[in-house]
Amino acid sequence: MYSIGELSRRTGVKVPTIRYYEQMGLLAAAGRTEGNQRRYDRAGLERLSFIRHARDLGLSIEAIRELADLSARPDAPCADAHRIARAHRSAIRARIDKLTRLEAELGRIETVCDADTVGECRIIEALADHGLCAGEH
Repeated sequence: MYSIGELSRRTGVKVPTIRYYEQMGLLAAAGRTEGNQRRYDRAGLERLSFIRHARDLGLSIEAIRELADLSARPDAPCADAHRIARAHRSAIRARIDKLTRLEAELGRIETVCDADTVGECRIIEALADHGLCAGEH
């Protein structure tokens, strides 16, 4: 059995976050000792490790909930897990595309600015009014 502090140390999840996951229903509320301390079993540790890894991968709370529910049903179709993973991967690709465009835009803005003062700075001007730089290359 693990105290909430021990669970936190073993998983790297902060105590308030563990409590939040309990409130969200992602982690079963722990049993309590006579001294009213939370005590988690091995399954709680494994579930929190699962949640932590999924959050590290950027999955939403709802996606984690769906995957956790699936994991509790060994006979559930794996296609459901694949659907969640594909949707998340698609969202990641969209963010990468957006970041790539942002990087290119910032690089372009930076190259057209050779001012000595902020008052003449094309970077500040471009960020203030994106339309001014949209046609310049």
